[in-house]
Amino acid sequence: MAQQLSFDLPAKPAHGREDFFVSSANAQAVALIDTWESWPARKLVLYGPPGAGKTHLAHVWSAQSGATIIPAGDLVQADIPALARGHVAVEDCETIAGQTPAETALFHLHNLTLAEGHSLLLTAHAAPNHWTLALPDLASRMQGTPAVELDLPDDMLLTAILAKLFDDRQLTPAPDVIPYLVRRIDRSFEAARQVVALLDTAALSRKRALTRPFARDMLDNAGL
Repeated sequence: MAQQLSFDLPAKPAHGREDFFVSSANAQAVALIDTWESWPARKLVLYGPPGAGKTHLAHVWSAQSGATIIPAGDLVQADIPALARGHVAVEDCETIAGQTPAETALFHLHNLTLAEGHSLLLTAHAAPNHWTLALPDLASRMQGTPAVELDLPDDMLLTAILAKLFDDRQLTPAPDVIPYLVRRIDRSFEAARQVVALLDTAALSRKRALTRPFARDMLDNAGL
């Protein structure tokens, strides 16, 4: 039985391609990232719930293509012509809906990047037709962008996500902890993150090993 205790170390997310577990929930998205040079429109939207792997895949694509990654909210202050000289990944695109300067910046980045012969990856929680963009020309371009959804995790993917989250925090739970959590927690990426953070903090404060009885008690106490 694992006896490793939690230490006060920051989580260090691993964003390499080898760290991304492929299942039926995300296989189509991964295949499109792996074949990005063949995108017919040279652009793609990745969308799905928080923690679905959008940022991870953006980093995978950046490593493959040399792309710059930028949050949509930072576009107003960005040098758009300089960004457009290479491939670009823009994250959380729906968060700028209704913000005219940011929408205008994304519109120009979209046009300049493609005009320069480069590719554009965009991430969001929802498909582009749900972004409620105010700029009609931007809305039409986004809605015309090929999009792929990352689904909520199946058992296999949730198991891999939990294992990765524990590893990011340099924790080693007992072998029966992750199977127990897969059966117990909500089937979402956000729930997996919250539970691992809870167990990390609890194990540190109580100086306890991450066993199934300990995990059960902590989830019961938290009402999860």
